[in-house]
Amino acid sequence: MKNDIQPIHGATHCPNCGTRIAGEFCQGCGQPAHLHVPSAREFLHEFIAHYVALEGKLWKSVALLLFRPGRLTRDYIEGKRARYVEPLRLYLSFSIIFFAIFKLGGGGFNVGNNQPESRPAQRAQAQAPGKAPAKEALSAPRAAVESEARPAANDRPQMKKHGGLVTLDEGDDVRAIRIATSIHPMLGKKVESFNALPEKEATAAVVRALSSYTPYAIFAVMPVFAALLKLLYLGSGRRYGEHLLFALHTNAFAFLTLSLWLLIPDFIPLVGFGLGVWLVFYLPTAMRKVYGGSRLVTALRWIVLMAMHLGCIVLAILAVAALAVVA
Repeated sequence: MKNDIQPIHGATHCPNCGTRIAGEFCQGCGQPAHLHVPSAREFLHEFIAHYVALEGKLWKSVALLLFRPGRLTRDYIEGKRARYVEPLRLYLSFSIIFFAIFKLGGGGFNVGNNQPESRPAQRAQAQAPGKAPAKEALSAPRAAVESEARPAANDRPQMKKHGGLVTLDEGDDVRAIRIATSIHPMLGKKVESFNALPEKEATAAVVRALSSYTPYAIFAVMPVFAALLKLLYLGSGRRYGEHLLFALHTNAFAFLTLSLWLLIPDFIPLVGFGLGVWLVFYLPTAMRKVYGGSRLVTALRWIVLMAMHLGCIVLAILAVAALAVVA
């Protein structure tokens, strides 16, 4: 059977939009004038270039990103853009590299499990009638005091730790199911099903949720980080897009630094220590370069920013862990 699709090596009119071609590219849509079916090597190059910024101007961007805090953001705001990688692409490139290294390097949320006994078995054991003491029976006054104290102890919320995973006791399980049911009956059923899982399965579900959704949660926190900058610099006249640009560059630096930190061998600890110190002082230095202000005011803003940002990350991770219950 003859193939109806023929490679187009040259054309007088653009096959895509029909505009007459007078050069190497179409003036209407920008498509190249000379087309051919890509080879496997070209497909691979296009794929890597699309998802990871492996090109000449990447190295200029990396040099400024690593050693000139805030300079890349300043240049972009001032209109010097063609020489550097786009901010979103830069951020996505280094975030993909970081999570790939973290995953391939054996990183993850390893939670031990020293008690394989399931929650239903533990509850059945707790609800089983207790045996009388072998040596002597409790005296009547002592039994009365303990019977009065026991309900009060059971009413207090208690947290139990099983193999590194904090779980609720039976009373809190019932309370959690009741709260979830008040929100939505289906949510209550999911919480009840999760509480009925054995400890190993419950732990594995939480670990899967953390491993799968944490990158998305961290990416979702990015606009919040820019909003916090907008709040801290009210009255500066800067738009939200400028704060988002700064957030993309600084977080790209954080992913790049953490990737290098993961790749450093253990026998050269000073380099890792230096990266850690630079990671701490990079953000306030970049903030002062881009936004201006005194060192003291910038340091105060940086402390407030870090406190709020870490709180947002903790909330995002807790939301990810909650997906293990409702998934």
